[in-house]
Amino acid sequence: MKKYLLLSLVILMAMSACNNKKMKPVTENGLNQAWMDATCDPRQDFYQYATGGWQKLFPLPAEYGRYGSFDQLSENVQKQLKDLVDTLGVATYERGSVEQKISDLYKQVMDSVRLNAEGTTPLAKDLLAVKALRNKQEALSCMVEMNKRGSDPLFSLYVGADDMNSEMNILQTYQGGLGMGDRDYYLKDDARNRDIRVRYADHLIKMFTLAGYQPSEAKTASADVMALETRLAKASFSRVELRDPYKNYHKMSIRQLSEMAPEFDWTGYFEALGVHADSINVSQDGFIREAAKAFAETPMPALRNYLAWNLINGAADCLGDVMAEQNFEFYGRVMSGREQMQPRWKRAVGVLNGSLGEALGIAYVNKYFPPQAKERMLELVGNLQESLGERIDQLAWMSDETKARAHEKLASFRVKIGYPDKWKDYSSLQIDPKMSLYENMKQVGTFYFQDNISKIGQPVDRDEWLMRPQTVNAYYNPTTNEICFPAGILQPPFFFQGGDDAVNYGAIGVVIGHEMTHGFDDQGCQYDSRGNLSNWWTEDDARQFAERTDVLRKYFDNIEVLPGLHANGSLTLGENIADHGGLQVAYNALQKTPQAKQQVAIDGFTPAQRFFIAYAHVWAGNIREQEIVRRTNEDPHALGMWRVNGTLPHISAFAEAFNLQPGDAMYLPVEERVSIW
Repeated sequence: MKKYLLLSLVILMAMSACNNKKMKPVTENGLNQAWMDATCDPRQDFYQYATGGWQKLFPLPAEYGRYGSFDQLSENVQKQLKDLVDTLGVATYERGSVEQKISDLYKQVMDSVRLNAEGTTPLAKDLLAVKALRNKQEALSCMVEMNKRGSDPLFSLYVGADDMNSEMNILQTYQGGLGMGDRDYYLKDDARNRDIRVRYADHLIKMFTLAGYQPSEAKTASADVMALETRLAKASFSRVELRDPYKNYHKMSIRQLSEMAPEFDWTGYFEALGVHADSINVSQDGFIREAAKAFAETPMPALRNYLAWNLINGAADCLGDVMAEQNFEFYGRVMSGREQMQPRWKRAVGVLNGSLGEALGIAYVNKYFPPQAKERMLELVGNLQESLGERIDQLAWMSDETKARAHEKLASFRVKIGYPDKWKDYSSLQIDPKMSLYENMKQVGTFYFQDNISKIGQPVDRDEWLMRPQTVNAYYNPTTNEICFPAGILQPPFFFQGGDDAVNYGAIGVVIGHEMTHGFDDQGCQYDSRGNLSNWWTEDDARQFAERTDVLRKYFDNIEVLPGLHANGSLTLGENIADHGGLQVAYNALQKTPQAKQQVAIDGFTPAQRFFIAYAHVWAGNIREQEIVRRTNEDPHALGMWRVNGTLPHISAFAEAFNLQPGDAMYLPVEERVSIW
């Protein structure tokens, strides 16, 4: 593989050298200068300089809390998917075929007349069953049925790689059960969160009322849900604590789990689920202890209301416009400031992506992902791997012993590009147009539940993808030590098939380097080359690494994103390390290209300048104040503006490219710059 990548690199460089004399300014397939704000000094505000034009050209749509380059490309992909589905919709297909499932499910979501006529009727039978629960044993049975349909009251249950034995899958629990998602909404005593709690309680009353509860019943149910969810929130790990892999690993037998949390009938629960496991990882053990106690101590009327809420909340978008609009009122308007719902066709495409994503992905890559794109990406990835290896060799602070282990991990990276070699089999999933959308979505939930639990005790399938091919994103998975770049992201402004090297290395090259660096960020560095949670560092190297990453943590802690609101350097540390590393690795790789060696300028910009402008274009966007607050509190990624203005001051090549001097807002003294990978 190494020889192949090196050969590809040689061919790529030779082709680039041949094209250098004919190189023309790139606009459509490279930097779009209309996205820039030439009136702004890049040394004072590089984000505004590089993306100010984009912000004017693409004002924030009413349906978004944030709208950026990622969202714009995702919209384009959605339109491509819609075209594919519309084409399918003009024909009739054999019952049980994947085309029939895609076509009929899409039509159901689009059929507003039927959805509104049915209203909450499809939910009535299940809701009556919850209201009739008499005791905790029946409540446990109800939880089992909800789990089988994809709903997770109290806590989540899933199957994934054992962090200490990454070759094998293990049953795992995860904290959950919160309608607002994050514990801070329930616990923080600031004005914003107090207001959200009041509005959430009101939302609960309205949703229960729409589901058929009398006003007094709805008010009581709202109070019951708030009380139980607040109790769960108090036991939940913070988002920073969830980033510690050792703190979230507690492997034990089912018997030990029963002894740890005896208030819940774990043996009966797993038997009813059809789950057979010798061991389980109780990710947040303190949370599970409290969840078990809460289940036992909550009076049946309150527990019934909590389970009913989970049922209603999970079905809200399947039960007609009135319910869906109230759901949007809280989760869209209140939580992130969005002004209107997405059009129905986008919601329908979203349902297909979540239900039959890989089946849709086959058609997508066949039409929109050329083989040449995969070939070019393989070359880029090979070059970036070589570049990261060189940077590891150059680290003065790391010992030869740890460097050898780092190289071992780097060489073991699995690379996934475009689409999986083996596609998911949807033959057991039935979509019946005669059933309601609600019933069909229960079928989807059952399909994925059974698919997940079938992996218990089985070897990890390292060919399985964790994203669909049409996804505009990328990932690194520590337990398989893999980097994945779906076809969806391999388009402008991330990847330009006909673009110059400076732009491609600044955009998709940094994305590649970013995902590679995740293998060596403060979380990924705790996993070895085989994907096991294992310390491969010398004590002194680990100490120096922690000291260096702490510089980045403190730097982002001091960024004020809104008056009185600072970024969370601990929460975003892993992503910030990856951004920093991705820039360093990609820029180092760019220096090997003929364009960089010959300093071929295009449109008046040097290769280095084009590299950094292209990087900034990836994060172009507009965002609402409510969404700034929400993302700052919840998102492990820094805000787009600060992934540019907060990250680039630490990159010496950036300072050189734009001749930064002391006194410039973007300038950071060399001794204050972070230096990790």
